[in-house]
Amino acid sequence: MTTRAVAEGPATVRAVSDATDPAAGAAGEGIARFVEDVGLFFEASGLPRAAGRMLGWLLVCEPEHQSADDLARGLRASSGGVSQSARLLVQAGYIERVGISGDRRVYHRIREHAWTRILDEQQAMMARLREIAEHGLDLLEGASPPRRERLAEMREVFSFLEREMPVLVRRYHEARGD
Repeated sequence: MTTRAVAEGPATVRAVSDATDPAAGAAGEGIARFVEDVGLFFEASGLPRAAGRMLGWLLVCEPEHQSADDLARGLRASSGGVSQSARLLVQAGYIERVGISGDRRVYHRIREHAWTRILDEQQAMMARLREIAEHGLDLLEGASPPRRERLAEMREVFSFLEREMPVLVRRYHEARGD
C-alpha cells in the first residue's frame, strides 16, 4: 500500500451531516442523498454500504483528500468503520492514501484514473475466466452438447469482452485527448 504526498495543507471539511442542516439548503441535502445513493449502489454490488458511502463522499468532498477524522465526522461513522472501509477501498483500487507535507495524518482520496485502472484490472479477470472456461471445455471434450453449453457461453462472453474492452478504453482516452 503506497502513501503519496500532496502539496496542499489541511483544510476544513464540510460534513455530510452538515449537508442536512437547514442552512445548507437543497444543495447540501442533494449531496447527502448522493452519498447515500452511492452507498446503496455499491451495497447492491457486494461492497458494504459504509464503503460505498465513503466512496460517494470522496467523489464530491472539498478538499479532495480527507483524514480518518474528517471521514468519521462527515459520514457520522465510527473510526473503526472508517478504517475498515478505507482499507477495503484502497485494496479494491478506488482510493489511495496520501500524505501532506508537515502533517502526520494520513488522508484518503479517489485514486487518479481509478475507473479506467479498475477496467484494466477487470480485463485481466476476464482473460482468466475465459481460460478457466476453456479448461473446463477441454475436460468435457466428448461430453453432450447441453453439458458443454454453459462453459461454451462463458468462454464466448469473456472472449468477446477480452477483445472489445481494450477498444472501448482506448476510444475513451482518445475522446478525452489523453
